[in-house]
Amino acid sequence: MAGVMDGRRVLITGARNKWSIAWHTALSLHREGAQLAFSVYGEREEGGVTKLLNEAGIEAPIFQCNATLEEEVARLFEHVGSAFDGKLDGLLHSMAFAKKEDLSGGYSATSKDGFLLAHESSAYTLVSLANAARPLMQAAGGGSIVTYTYLGAERVVANYNVMGVAKAALEASVRYLAADLGPENIRVNAISAGPIKTLAASGISGLDGMIKEVGEKAPLRRAVDADDVGDATLFLFSPWSRGITGEVIYVDSGYHILGIV
Repeated sequence: MAGVMDGRRVLITGARNKWSIAWHTALSLHREGAQLAFSVYGEREEGGVTKLLNEAGIEAPIFQCNATLEEEVARLFEHVGSAFDGKLDGLLHSMAFAKKEDLSGGYSATSKDGFLLAHESSAYTLVSLANAARPLMQAAGGGSIVTYTYLGAERVVANYNVMGVAKAALEASVRYLAADLGPENIRVNAISAGPIKTLAASGISGLDGMIKEVGEKAPLRRAVDADDVGDATLFLFSPWSRGITGEVIYVDSGYHILGIV
């Protein structure tokens, strides 16, 4: 039986190890027949993804790219275009970064450098990657771009600080990009995932307590895992979601609907 993603070409960014949400999304996409390519930051990340691909029996090209550098982004999509015959159906933006010292204490103590770094790494990279992917998606007759956000973009979450503000900018960027790219049949959406123990999230103090609280208080009475998010992301890449753009979809066991908990 053919998978829903048969013949569709997707670039995955941000996969690092077996706990990465991006990696679990790649597994969901591969299960449904997608052709994959990976963008990683450097040699260490490339080694990690190479190991994952070998263990999973998946063949896919890996390209190194610092997405904060325009020349590297341009080179990345030259490689992607060559790998996928000039067409691209999907782009996963799974990257965020903030200085560790800006993820504790009060938000008001955020440094200017820390503020700019978090926004460039976590929000502007979506804009940069979307612009570079645009010609390849136009050649494919349209496409889907998905990014990851968190409830801290709209509520104050202890120790999330500048990352919450950067994620708010990311969510606004999703809406503006969806409006810009919609006439070209390019959809842009975000998934707001519940707290999951990943390497990136480990820098947030109190993560274990956040996961425990979701498990105890969310309507589904369980925390979410990377496979939950991976399958939801698959949906947003698939033709099943063809009428959805500019949205933030919550995959958090319903935790976001609660009032004061």
